[in-house]
Amino acid sequence: MLLITVAVFVATILLWLYMRWLRLKRYWAVLGVPYVPPSPILGNLTFLQRYNSGIWMKQIYNYSKSPYIGIWLFWKPALVVNSLEIGKRILIRDAYVFRDRLVSSGTSDPIGKNNLFTLKGSDWTNLRRRLSAVFTASRLRNMHGLIVMKTKELLQRIDNDMVKNRSVNLRTVFTDYTTDVIGGASLGIVGDVTLTGEGVLRDVTRSFMVYDLLRGLSWVLMFFLPSWVHFFRLNAFPKKSIETLSKIFREALAERGGYERQVTETRDLLDALVKVKQECKKENEDMPEETLIAQAAVFILAGFDTTATVLSWCIFELAFQPEIQETLYIELQELQKGNKSSDTDIADLTNLEYLNAVINETLRKYVPMGWIDRVASQNYEIDSKLTITAGTPVCVNVIGINYDPDIHPDPNRFNPDRFINNPDMNSIPLWTFGDGPRNCIGRRFAYINIRCGIAYIVNQYKFRPLPSTPDPTRVQIEKHGMFYSPGEPILIEFKKRN
Repeated sequence: MLLITVAVFVATILLWLYMRWLRLKRYWAVLGVPYVPPSPILGNLTFLQRYNSGIWMKQIYNYSKSPYIGIWLFWKPALVVNSLEIGKRILIRDAYVFRDRLVSSGTSDPIGKNNLFTLKGSDWTNLRRRLSAVFTASRLRNMHGLIVMKTKELLQRIDNDMVKNRSVNLRTVFTDYTTDVIGGASLGIVGDVTLTGEGVLRDVTRSFMVYDLLRGLSWVLMFFLPSWVHFFRLNAFPKKSIETLSKIFREALAERGGYERQVTETRDLLDALVKVKQECKKENEDMPEETLIAQAAVFILAGFDTTATVLSWCIFELAFQPEIQETLYIELQELQKGNKSSDTDIADLTNLEYLNAVINETLRKYVPMGWIDRVASQNYEIDSKLTITAGTPVCVNVIGINYDPDIHPDPNRFNPDRFINNPDMNSIPLWTFGDGPRNCIGRRFAYINIRCGIAYIVNQYKFRPLPSTPDPTRVQIEKHGMFYSPGEPILIEFKKRN
């Protein structure tokens, strides 16, 4: 009798799941929306751990010419937006409807849940307002000296690696360099990671780049099914690394006099976080130290890895195109004329047309995150044919748009000239750093770091790929991480200019 009861119960559950699945998989068809047929368990996430999410987004873009396509994140219906105009409305004009991201972590992971990237609602608004002071143009000028110093060390590192290995592994060298820069800009830590590849903060960032099975599962659920993260008590960052980072944070804080020190000028992120803590105390608001460390963790992760990835792709592409190298070199040399110092003024790099075109073309072709996720806070009319319900995740397909030949002709070709004297490009956003009120707070800082790194390298060297190095169309893309990064070593040979 017991076996019969259990069998009936199991059969009932299976029947219920089957009927729910039949109804769910018709969700977009009922609404008249083109869709990618889902699998029963993963929905449209069958690419996971097989290839990069950016490649998946390009495939979805090419699946249909529709301005939007229905997908399933596991069993959750979501909408991929392939239209520039609809994307602009979501990110800018109607940003109040799409203020929050889907990505989140659980309450058991305060570092992953309470950082500026994942926070929601008024908590995000308040924290963003308070941290914005660090990233004003005047505050960023205070960091120019740090960036120049580390960039000169980067040149020395390239020389050292050429003597030792006769080649340079771009991603390794650039992640060492950006770890150093972000360490100084966030916590005031001036190390020698750029030169040596070693250091306590480098141990942290190196672990951030490792996506084993458990961490890969954590990030998959954070981005696509965040309600399950708390259920499995998963963490966005490796626990040991957060323990180390917390120790670094507290030591840096103690050297500056702790939370009681009066902050008269926000020189870096640490000063800003101390000021946030003090302001919250005055207003009788709770601001746990874990929340402050969460901001340092996400700033370091976003700052070192994405910037290093962009630098790697840019120098990699230039290595295959010496004529673009030379055009950029000539522009940089023109800038140096009349300059009594051998150093390039970082502020002057902002207005270099060709340098900016090279960077923009890199960001177009190699956007670190292939999509921008948002969640509708209320029912929203996408167009006259479709209204999505509150709670629907929306993914603006950035990389798909960037590779649309009708928008960017010959999209697989690295062609900075598409950004030169082309008024039409002014109305086409790249969205590498998002857009609207929830754009990336570190955008200006990233551009300064990228401009400086490229300018100093091109001024100092000619560079080319090794014979064994695959060209940009054949290089493997990282399969397990969330960023559109090289999935294999890309080795370049550098030769000093006369």
